[in-house]
Amino acid sequence: MSTITKYLVYGPNDTLRRLPAKLFEKFEPKYLYKYSSSDSSDQIFVSVFEQFEKQINATITLTCVLECTPTHNRIELKKSGGRMGFRGSSLSEDKNVESDVVDFIMDFSKRFGLSLQEEVEKEVAEDSDEA
Repeated sequence: MSTITKYLVYGPNDTLRRLPAKLFEKFEPKYLYKYSSSDSSDQIFVSVFEQFEKQINATITLTCVLECTPTHNRIELKKSGGRMGFRGSSLSEDKNVESDVVDFIMDFSKRFGLSLQEEVEKEVAEDSDEA
């Protein structure tokens, strides 16, 4: 099971370029790397958000890769860390950093008339007829 969430955001180029700046302004990442292509106007942002969960005494990390092209933004979110098991697996009822970032992306898209689409991985069926 994949824990990576992927979104595609379509719309005008100027509005697409504002999304990363507003996201990192609202939620300051612990680490941020920006790559700008010398050949085209493409940009790639890699950011790491951290949130300490006091109830379970663990840190939750969200890695966000945001690819900005003139036609669309591609966003990949990977959540890691925390604790699983009997203690603390369902203890956190507060909003975590992942839901905050996803809510911001959805709200920004809705507010500025962007088209948001979640990318769903298709499961590959294994062939049982192989001999």
